[in-house]
Amino acid sequence: MNLNDKHISKASRPIRPLPNLIFMSRWLQLPLYLGLILAQGVYVFHFWVELVDLIGAAMGNQAALEHILSAVAIKGGETPTKLNETIIMLVVLGLIDVVMISNLLIMVIVGGYETFVSRMNLESHPDQPEWLSHVNASVLKVKLATAIIGISSIHLLKTFINAGAYDSKTLIAQTVIHIAFLLSAMAIAACDRLMTAPDHAKNSH
Repeated sequence: MNLNDKHISKASRPIRPLPNLIFMSRWLQLPLYLGLILAQGVYVFHFWVELVDLIGAAMGNQAALEHILSAVAIKGGETPTKLNETIIMLVVLGLIDVVMISNLLIMVIVGGYETFVSRMNLESHPDQPEWLSHVNASVLKVKLATAIIGISSIHLLKTFINAGAYDSKTLIAQTVIHIAFLLSAMAIAACDRLMTAPDHAKNSH
């Protein structure tokens, strides 16, 4: 029996019941990813509610303006009676925040399912994400950490634009948390580089 025959016999060998049960347990993650898809739908609904309120306030709808003011929690001075640059900026940053969280959800749903549950076989699909072709658990962690930094940056920017609505402790805490996210992402990326370096060295030889 040559080497190829050995590989074929190993590939055709049935999995024992216990290892097969353990391996099949990966499908228990499927309801989790379906739940994230439902959460994605909630974010889409929230996005359109905020967008409709913004458009309504721009057209002079006082109820829409009040809803926006309660959402962005503007404090200090008189309550605005119409849209101004600060309000528009805060609402738009909120919409961008929703989009970035939605992107994060897509990365978790698609990348997590592809990595931990089952292959999607999207190689021939024209809309296959570029990062999905080389995704693994390590790459997924780095991408998620980068996405979280982007979301944290939007939150921090919203806080500083509307600094009057927060006390100094909150501002300092959000800044420290953002720096912690940044350092964590750098540490994850460094660890990933150290772990992949030996593989590249072996391949070069």
